[in-house]
Amino acid sequence: MALSHALLTSLIEKSSSGYDLARRFDKSIGFFWHATHQQIYRELGRMEAAGWIESFSAPDAGKTRKRIYQVLPPGQTELLRWAAEPSSDTDLRDEFMVRLRADAALGDLGLVPELERRIARHGEKLALYRDIEQRDFATPDLSRAARIHHMILKKGILYEENSVAWSKEMLCLLLTK
Repeated sequence: MALSHALLTSLIEKSSSGYDLARRFDKSIGFFWHATHQQIYRELGRMEAAGWIESFSAPDAGKTRKRIYQVLPPGQTELLRWAAEPSSDTDLRDEFMVRLRADAALGDLGLVPELERRIARHGEKLALYRDIEQRDFATPDLSRAARIHHMILKKGILYEENSVAWSKEMLCLLLTK
C-alpha cells in the first residue's frame, strides 16, 4: 500500500487541510500506517499533481497558506483500483526476535529491560485503544462504517493484548535461570 491510498481514504472520509489531515491521520490510520507530517504534505503534492485531489484556499486561511484538500473522481477511481487488488502478506520483521535468537545462542544478553519497556509500551497502547473503544463504540446501534472502524480497532486491541501476554511470558523465561 502506498501512503497515497491511506490519504485518499482519509480525505474521502472528510476533506480537510493538510494540518488537520495529518492530525486526524495520527489518531486513526496512523495507528497501523505510520507517516510523518512531512511525508503527508509531500504526498499531497504528488497526488494533486497526478490529478487525484485538488486544493483550494481555506475560507479561514486569512494571511496563511492553509489549503483544503478534497478527492477528485480520478482519485476515487485510483482508490477503487487499488482496493480491488489482492493485499500482500505482511512479513514479520522484528529485530528484537533476532536479539532473542542471539541470546539463545550466546547466553544472557541482558534483554530484560527491553522486554519490560515493550510490556509498558504495549500496555499503554492497549489502554489507549480500550479508551477509544469506550468513547466511540459503546452504543449498540452503530452504522456499518462505525462497525468496520470498531473491528479495525479490535484487531489493534487483540494485537496489543497478545504482545503484552507474549512479552510477559518471555520475561518469565529470561528471568528463569
